[in-house]
Amino acid sequence: MSMLVVILGAGLAVLMAWAIGVLVRRERRRLGTSPEAQRIEAAATRSIRDTRRRVRALHHLGGAAGIGRLDDRDVKH
Repeated sequence: MSMLVVILGAGLAVLMAWAIGVLVRRERRRLGTSPEAQRIEAAATRSIRDTRRRVRALHHLGGAAGIGRLDDRDVKH
């Protein structure tokens, strides 16, 4: 039983070390970018966020046709 705990602990430690390594490499790459690259990345992030908002709004309205629908949460009893 105690051997299983040791093996699981070692596996968890390896997994955490790998995840931290990935995050550190990403951060190092980000720090080395030029101001122009940072501006482009920020614009792309805004664009993705805006697209997600539009998709949610279309879904709420009932699709691309724009025909509205009422969800149960929208109906006031």
